[in-house]
Parts: sequence; structure tokens; C-alpha cells
Amino acid sequence: MADQELPWTEKYRPDKLEDVVGHKQIVERLETYAKKKNMPHMLFAGPAGVGKTVCAVALGKELFGKSFNQNFLELNASDERGIDIIRGKIKDFAAVLPYGGANFKIIFLDEADSLTRDAQAALRRTMEKFTRTCRFILSCNYSSRIIDPIQSRSAVFRFKPLSEDEIVQRLEYIAKKEHLHVSKSAFDALVRVSEGDMRKAINFLQTASALDSKVNEDTVYKVASRARPKEVQEVIDTALKGDFLKAREKLYALLYEYGMSGEDVIKQLHSRITGMDLPVSKKAKLIDRIGEYSFRMVEGANERIQLEALIAWLVLEGAK
Repeated sequence: MADQELPWTEKYRPDKLEDVVGHKQIVERLETYAKKKNMPHMLFAGPAGVGKTVCAVALGKELFGKSFNQNFLELNASDERGIDIIRGKIKDFAAVLPYGGANFKIIFLDEADSLTRDAQAALRRTMEKFTRTCRFILSCNYSSRIIDPIQSRSAVFRFKPLSEDEIVQRLEYIAKKEHLHVSKSAFDALVRVSEGDMRKAINFLQTASALDSKVNEDTVYKVASRARPKEVQEVIDTALKGDFLKAREKLYALLYEYGMSGEDVIKQLHSRITGMDLPVSKKAKLIDRIGEYSFRMVEGANERIQLEALIAWLVLEGAK
């Protein structure tokens, strides 16, 4: 497939560790492993879209070069999460000697926190048995879901969400390569809707660019199905001022104009209230109530009724 046909998350995926955005200390340690041609088992922990897979693949390419495909196996544990995958595919790959003169092979197990505890116990034994021929890189969102015996056998790398500057720097590079005109407010919006997830930011930029080569703030919020912070703030302010009907009208505008789900609205309301200049006790009370309505929706309650109930509560709270 030609580069221009690839999604931008793949087209602009770094092939070298030096090209990875952010995580300077982690990248430096991985570069040392690449130079020494040796590494321990590793556990990459952190939120989605911050570079865990990118680092693992880039490390493999630097270690193996042309024999990368023969010596690097990438699996997603959320697809095959039982003990059979450990006893079958992983064990078979680990048992075969490295190809092309490499010292060892690498198995990259993405979303390893999806593995059952029995599968993790079997994986622990496999890691011990085949250490001479194979090293493991496990990637997860929550390291607490990985059993202690595996954590103690691995070097743990904790990935943080990328900073605004790091995301903007990469987006500016992609925009230049794709001959896009992206406004500063659009970059700010991309940072806001991506929440530190580089993959999301790049996908939103590609989607927005499909509409027009000139990308602005409004386009970003529409393709991301997010409302502008100002519009969410207006819902809160109107409700706290006691005007239920007008606040509900503004809420409906968010739901229908941007196609937001109830959970999306709850998340944005939470984000705005967190940043409001309010007494700590009042802010805590508002956030506690938002958490309650979020729980109700997750449990299957009607989104529209729950959002209206939340607006009604804000009206009553504002009237006190």
C-alpha cells in the first residue's frame, strides 16, 4: 500500500527511537538497550495513544533491522486473552531460535492487562523458561492488573500523557507535510479534544482535513463530536442562574448539533466545573453530583432524562 493511502497514524509512525515524541528519559534507556543489543523483559504502563507501541516497534526495528518481521511478534491480548494463546502461539514463537544472527526475539503483548490471571501465571513461566531466546514487552493501561510475579521480572516504564507542546509540535509537522493550513485555535482544540492521546489528535486532524485544507476550531469540534468549552460553560452558568428552560435548550443544542452522547456531555461538564473559580466545598459538591449522574447512565438509565435531572439540580443548587 502506498504511503498516501495509509491512515496518518501509520503513515507518520516513527521508525526510530530518536523520532519518538516525548518520554525523553524512557527513550534514552531504550536507545541504550538497542546499542548494547541486550534488554530485560519490559512492562510499558500508561494511557492510550502516548507512544507505548511506537517505542516497542521502534526498539525492535533498531535491534533487528532487516530481520525485524522474523524476530518480532506483536499480539493484542484483548483479542486472545485466555491461557491457550500463551500455551500455543506465544510458546511456539518463543521456542524457535532467533533469525539472522540476532541474540534473541521479542514478543510484544499489547493490552496485557486484558489477560486472565491464569493466562498471566502461564506467561510468567514462559518468560522464565525462554529467556535465552526471547524477551517480552508487555503494554498495559493499568499496571495494577498485572500480577506481581510478572512485574518483578520486568523493567517497568511508566508513560505519561503527552504535553500540549509535544502534541502541537507533531501536528504542525504533519500539517506541513500534508500542505494544510491549520489555525492556532484549531491546534488548541485538537489538544483539548485529544486529552494527551497523540493517536486521537492525528485522527481528528486527518478527519478535519478531509472537509477542507484549511482547518479551523469549529471543524475540529464537529469532527470530534465535542462542544466548544464556551458552549458547555453557558449551559452551567444558565442553570446556576435559575433558568431551567434556557439551560435545557442549550443542552439540546449540544446533543443534536454535535451528536454528543450523554456520557460525552457529562465528561465536558465535569471538565468545565473542575476549572471554574468556585469555593472548594461547592466545586466538590457539583463534581460529586455529576459522578452520581454518570453512574446512573453507565448503569443503563435514560441519558436525556438524567441530563435534564442534572440541569434541574444545578438550577436548584444555584437558587440556594
